[in-house]
Amino acid sequence: MTCNMYKPALALLLTLFLLPACHRPLFQFSQPPADPHLTYKKYQPGPEDKIISRTEYLHKLYGFWLGQCIANWTGLITEMDKIGGEGKDGRGAGFYTRENWGGPDEPNIWGGGGLSDTIGFYFEDDGGVWGADDDTDIEYLYQHLLYTNKTTQLTGRQIREGWLKHIRGEEENYLWVSNQQAFDLMKEGLVPPATGHPDNNPYYEMIDAQLTTEIFGLFAPTRPDVALKMARLPIQTTARENAQWIAEFYVIMHALASSADKSLPMKEQVFRMANEARQHLPGDSYSAKMYDFVKGQYQSGAAWEEARDALYEKYQVRQEDGYDWPTKDEVCNGCFAAGINFGASIVSLLYGEGDIKETIKIGALAGWDSDNPTATWGGLLGFMLGKKGVEAAFGRTFASLFNIHRTRVGFPDDGIDNFYGMARRGIFIVDRVVQEEMGGGVDMEQGVWYVPMAGE
Repeated sequence: MTCNMYKPALALLLTLFLLPACHRPLFQFSQPPADPHLTYKKYQPGPEDKIISRTEYLHKLYGFWLGQCIANWTGLITEMDKIGGEGKDGRGAGFYTRENWGGPDEPNIWGGGGLSDTIGFYFEDDGGVWGADDDTDIEYLYQHLLYTNKTTQLTGRQIREGWLKHIRGEEENYLWVSNQQAFDLMKEGLVPPATGHPDNNPYYEMIDAQLTTEIFGLFAPTRPDVALKMARLPIQTTARENAQWIAEFYVIMHALASSADKSLPMKEQVFRMANEARQHLPGDSYSAKMYDFVKGQYQSGAAWEEARDALYEKYQVRQEDGYDWPTKDEVCNGCFAAGINFGASIVSLLYGEGDIKETIKIGALAGWDSDNPTATWGGLLGFMLGKKGVEAAFGRTFASLFNIHRTRVGFPDDGIDNFYGMARRGIFIVDRVVQEEMGGGVDMEQGVWYVPMAGE
């Protein structure tokens, strides 16, 4: 799942000069303009409305894409290196620990190496181009489809048409198991949500939905109810049951990030969001029990490595709480399953304690599909920090260009975009969501959204 990124210096310079003005990277965060495709309605704010700055949100959405890319590419170094037990050809045994950070990267279960010979943070310098990957490209696609279709809720037909237009028909197309099955079913004529139904898709509880739909939470700031409504069909395109609930857990956390109490330490903000999202998981589901188990390990004072090892023993070895995917998967003990990767994700979230660098580091070392939890939490914490906060955390600046055509096809400007433009389109989507889904308002003079509380 790795390849060299596109960044020849001459081509990059030409790209910067040839990009239309609306796509050139801009770093001043002034009030975002109005969406030319949306009619803004007059709105009388209610006394209980939440007031959210569009300019600050632009800064945060930039931080989301930047944090997600840093974390995604860092996690790719160790992706599928360590899955517990043994994978195909005897690879993947054992686990990394904190002592492996800065040490040599070992082969993954397919026998290949990562992006680097050394386990550590992956950075793309100013003047470079971040490459899309499967943890960012479907979210990019869904944002594109929402904006170009001028809608807040995608239809199954719109999703199918978007997938068929922008995903390569043959490998290497950067799709995991359930996504690939859904894509094959789309080519046969099926339309979501049928593509994720267990009768049609035996991989309905694999990892796919939880790495492609978190962004819907950011399109509905402070309103998980609206975010879940928007995300339901995209999630069900590939997932049901625990995989769906886990993806919804992530969507809820991203929606709650807008209402986090900034007077609290980041650790407390994140823990409150996670505890609230946990309430959405059915109590008898293995996903809920995995969350509770990892949380119990954290509260006991166990080291993160001990929590990860205990998670592995309980669920991949003993297959407790009805978690039987290791038995169903003869290739790698269920290493692509939603469950075990969710458990590893919660290890990195809780033990990272709201610190973006520590969270990414633990996620990269925890095992299994290590670029998935890192990308998820890197994006969430990057959103909460904003562009400048991410730069401050790492003590440096980063590239702002993004090459969606590394993994997908058919986008404008030969696939070269930038985080400012991506964030601005996100703002336009939120404008529409606030008006059409929340019954709120957009005040362009004040540069704010008025968001009614749920149930108003």
